[in-house]
Amino acid sequence: MENLYSLIMAGGSGTRFWPRSKTAKPKQYLNIFGDQSLLQDTIKRFASFTEEENIYIVSSATQAKVLEEQTPMLPKENLIYEPIGRNTLPCIGLAAMFAEKENPDGIMVVSPSDHLIENNELFKDTILAAAKIADEKDGIVTIGITPSYPATGYGYVQTDENITGNEKIKQFKVERFVEKPDEATATGYLKQGGFYWNSGLFVFKVSVFLKAVEEFAPELYADLRKIQADFGKPTYDQTLDTIYRAVESISVDYGIMEHAKNIYLVEGNFDWNDLGSWESVYLADKEKDENGNSGSGERILLDTKNSYVYAEDENLIAVVGMDDVIVVQDGNTTLVCKRENAEDIKKIVEQLKAENSNKYL
Repeated sequence: MENLYSLIMAGGSGTRFWPRSKTAKPKQYLNIFGDQSLLQDTIKRFASFTEEENIYIVSSATQAKVLEEQTPMLPKENLIYEPIGRNTLPCIGLAAMFAEKENPDGIMVVSPSDHLIENNELFKDTILAAAKIADEKDGIVTIGITPSYPATGYGYVQTDENITGNEKIKQFKVERFVEKPDEATATGYLKQGGFYWNSGLFVFKVSVFLKAVEEFAPELYADLRKIQADFGKPTYDQTLDTIYRAVESISVDYGIMEHAKNIYLVEGNFDWNDLGSWESVYLADKEKDENGNSGSGERILLDTKNSYVYAEDENLIAVVGMDDVIVVQDGNTTLVCKRENAEDIKKIVEQLKAENSNKYL
């Protein structure tokens, strides 16, 4: 599709991936699997069906150095920097303002930068199916992941009318978006059927999305128009900084998707993992050893099973007599925790911030 644009959101801090994820180089810039970073893998995935000059990235101004180092293939003017994080709706809205200058009727695909996605051909076919709906029906389309267990860490999307027709990939009108449920509620969703995990992948016509922002978030829309008016001017950086810091922090789900009526879902059956923690990295690794251990670097694991161990280059980690643990070494920091406590790693980062221990962040 000629008028296809991609937006990759890359401003996250990745606190649950400490100690490898640091302020200067968060999770999305790390090579968790293979030789390329998660961000570079995402760019490569989208470049298979989007011209590189049509790929935009929104990131934090504090990440400018590492972002530019990792994206020599993209025009620098396509790198958009937020002075402060304000959640996904302002982020997407800002990028849509840039894309509108190029092509107001262009189709934009929005994606996080840190997902692990395999079956790239099926992913491409799924995105193009969503783009067709966005183009023909003026719809805002989400990619729904078929749930494999009653996850409590994802939002869910309930589908309504099946509009698949003769298409190979299932397509639906959306009934509603629902917040992250407890386990009993999630179990009920799976038994009832018609519910999908919210992948955070969206596809829409730029003009249609901006119309929705104007309708459901009018104050944000007005602020974004003020910022757009200064694109290319010497005053742009100051205008962006002043206005953007004052906008409401709000997700696109809460701000748009829960209110708009022209919402559709395309079923995503490609291998997908949002890599939310070291535990999810362990579970996603298909190359575990005979004892169920995963990781990389120089390691000696004795009487140790079902563990993730990462050693930095030229360092060695030895683990003896421990099962179900995560051990990650990076520079002047080392993490050791039970796999079941992987979500609590962000509390370490919170404590370090409270203690102003910036040398470990």
